Amino acid sequence: MTSYTVVVNDEEQYSIWPADREIPAGWREGGPRGSKEECLAHIEEVWTDMRPLSLRRRMGSTTE
Repeated sequence: MTSYTVVVNDEEQYSIWPADREIPAGWREGGPRGSKEECLAHIEEVWTDMRPLSLRRRMGSTTE
């Protein structure tokens, strides 16, 4: 079974990445490692505003 890790970029956009591969440039670990389903469930829980961080800042509604 493939293990995944949750990754996040500077715009606070989330994705999953195979845990045995190097995380691509511009992304960092941003959550748990586990099955695809576990990682996607975490993203669904924490990524409640799909707008990029830069747009949220321009609109004055950041949740930092």
